[in-house]
Amino acid sequence: MSSSISETSITSLKRTRQLFNTPVHHPVVARYKPNPSAGYTGLDRHSVEAKVSYKVATHYTQVTGLDEDSSVDGGTVSQVVDAVRTKVGEDIMSNKQTGGTGGAGEGRLLITGGKESEKVGEGGGGEEGTGKIGNALVLLPGQKSTVKKAETTTSLAISKRNKGVKVETPKWHAKWRISSVISGHLGWVRSIAVDPTNQFFVTGSADRTIKIWDLPLASTASDGALKLTLTGHINAIRGLTVSDRHPYLFSVGEDKMVKCWDLEYNKVIRHYHGHLSGVFCCSLHPTLDVLMTGGRDSVCRVWDIRTKNQVHCLSGHEGTVGAVQTNKTDPQVVTGSHDCTVKLWDLAAGKCMTTLTNHKKSIRAITKWSGEHTFVTGASDTLKKWQTLDGRFISNYRGHNSVINALACNDDGVLVSGGDDGTLRFWDYGTGHCFQSTETVVQPGSLDAERGVYSVEFDQTGTRMITGEADKSIKIWKEVEGTDETTDPIDMKMWRKQVIRESRGRY
Repeated sequence: MSSSISETSITSLKRTRQLFNTPVHHPVVARYKPNPSAGYTGLDRHSVEAKVSYKVATHYTQVTGLDEDSSVDGGTVSQVVDAVRTKVGEDIMSNKQTGGTGGAGEGRLLITGGKESEKVGEGGGGEEGTGKIGNALVLLPGQKSTVKKAETTTSLAISKRNKGVKVETPKWHAKWRISSVISGHLGWVRSIAVDPTNQFFVTGSADRTIKIWDLPLASTASDGALKLTLTGHINAIRGLTVSDRHPYLFSVGEDKMVKCWDLEYNKVIRHYHGHLSGVFCCSLHPTLDVLMTGGRDSVCRVWDIRTKNQVHCLSGHEGTVGAVQTNKTDPQVVTGSHDCTVKLWDLAAGKCMTTLTNHKKSIRAITKWSGEHTFVTGASDTLKKWQTLDGRFISNYRGHNSVINALACNDDGVLVSGGDDGTLRFWDYGTGHCFQSTETVVQPGSLDAERGVYSVEFDQTGTRMITGEADKSIKIWKEVEGTDETTDPIDMKMWRKQVIRESRGRY
């Protein structure tokens, strides 16, 4: 029994070796007879038949569907196939180039679909062929058609899929540049808020101070731009907001404090106690007299600004609440957390409506555009756009390679994102087209590591943008004048490629 198994194994190994490792220079004499003078002792018939069958199946499958008696150039199909088998068998044992790669050789017969046949000249391999070659069903080894190959099933499928992708034309926007730079803080500028009347803006810094600047003077870097400095916090100030119904300024900081400042008297009139750790963000409700604050204690607290009472404690996040956004309609509160989730809240019930888990990195910024009922969240993996009503994911805005610290959007639909590495990217909010990518310039004497953008805000007109940065400076940006769609057109070719890549989920 063991002897039979051994013989079977040896026979199998011999056939395998002859099939895949037989020297190609051995000639075929009487097809399968050995030729001792050439050093060839014989080739297993099964191996040769396997090779011929494989070759015919690989290169000549297009004629297998024809009847044997069908008439083609060179005789019937059966006669031509026999001739092809003989030719392939000879090519296997000779060192000729096969597979249609276009090597030099003698003229070879083409099996065509019509009544015409053509010979390919010596050394041509089909490089100088005529239009008749394009009608060939198969080409003998060594030939190459000059006619463009038909699209494969895969390429057709990709083409159809790409044609189904809707490519929206982005709205044209002018590029932005730095208009002026002002300084005054002794620490990182972590927060910015603009007055609803557009007369001044407020900045909060890691130096524990709040500074109020005259916006028109600061836009031209004129002397006297600094109007007032407020002190009272004992740690970095992380969030600011100015009320559009009262002369109030609200500030939050890493000292757990939430303060209400009366800008008529320039002093604190209310404290809101309750946070157990640093407070990182705040937002006023657009129609109600309530304030939302979020911080390191993983909750968003809702305060009545008049009575100082806590209305709700929106709990559910497992990490620091890094951003909060408010809306007139449900969901009236949207929070983003370092636990990589976004939550939509029912303010009346104080409960979570939806939890969005698409992000893979911590969320530090949220913004919205007045032209759509949508919002955008920023994390170090990507920017994501969502439907506000039900939290449906819409699209990704890709391009940043760092932590996103700030987002802002003006009424014209220009979305700006600021990164930890000092990069600023300007997007068309409606389509997600990035029409400008730039880096901020650090102040002289600052380190390259201080090229970071921590806060971004537009003024009320949307024509000026204010950034607070790690080099302790405040930069004011404005649009480049004298440009339009003709002088600075949108690269639609690159934009289409980007949309197709995004639709296929390849990056």
